[in-house]
Amino acid sequence: MQKRQKVLVIVGPTASGKSALAVELARKFGGEIISADSRQVYKGLDLGTGKITKQEMRGVPHHLLDVVSPKRIFTAHDFVTHATRTAVRVACRGKLPIVAGGTGFYIDALLGRIALPNVPMNIKLREQLEKMTAEKLFALLKKRDPRRAKEIDRHNKRRLVRALEIASALGYIHVSNTKDGPWYDVLWIGIALPMKKLEERITIRLFARIRLGMIAEARSLHKKGLSYKKMESLGLDYKFLALLLQKKISRKEFDEMLVRESMRYAKRQITYWRRNKAIKWLNPKETNRISGRVINWLQK
Repeated sequence: MQKRQKVLVIVGPTASGKSALAVELARKFGGEIISADSRQVYKGLDLGTGKITKQEMRGVPHHLLDVVSPKRIFTAHDFVTHATRTAVRVACRGKLPIVAGGTGFYIDALLGRIALPNVPMNIKLREQLEKMTAEKLFALLKKRDPRRAKEIDRHNKRRLVRALEIASALGYIHVSNTKDGPWYDVLWIGIALPMKKLEERITIRLFARIRLGMIAEARSLHKKGLSYKKMESLGLDYKFLALLLQKKISRKEFDEMLVRESMRYAKRQITYWRRNKAIKWLNPKETNRISGRVINWLQK
């Protein structure tokens, strides 16, 4: 039997330190990083997504960043296609593929824990759903596919519409709670932080990105042709940036909404990953313990 390809996976909520840990482990164990973030695949969405900088990469190759224009749609199926090819190329170079990111659905799809349904677009249904608010779409998804609703970004209309399209065609998306697919030997590492500390990090990170020009970045994206409707459909930061630029909310409301919804998103991410019993949750400061687990796994 052919030996399964080893893949190191680092998960955790937003602002927990996934990127920094992935870089450290990549440098130590000869790895390359495959980003698993549903927004960072888009070009120009840098400060609004907290995209890692060249300096922060510290010379480690990163993949699946800046893949497509934000005017286009990038699906979980697209991610699996790109990430699978990338993992093969990384392995062929004798490097360790390291998947790091906060979009749990993408990672589970890549590793075979989710059977992605091949459901074509339903134009008529989409036209009906597009007329609804994100709040109504989310409420509808909670009724039709409660498990998917637990981890989805409730403000991302694009993903909500697709999830409802799949639910309408097939019902529930099957998720395995026990094992990964047959192609990979996976070591799962989750970053665990006390909730108070996580909220502090989220707040500091958000306001740092605002100071660096996140609002100006969104204004520039709109000037280059990204409609406010498309921007809102990207969810989270971009929804509130679009509302702010259209003067539908005040700057004070923008700041408050961003922190509150980012914390809610982080809690949904944690809830999603907690059902995966293969994940070993560790504090990112436990570097020796984390490295020890990687060494033992690589030697098997």
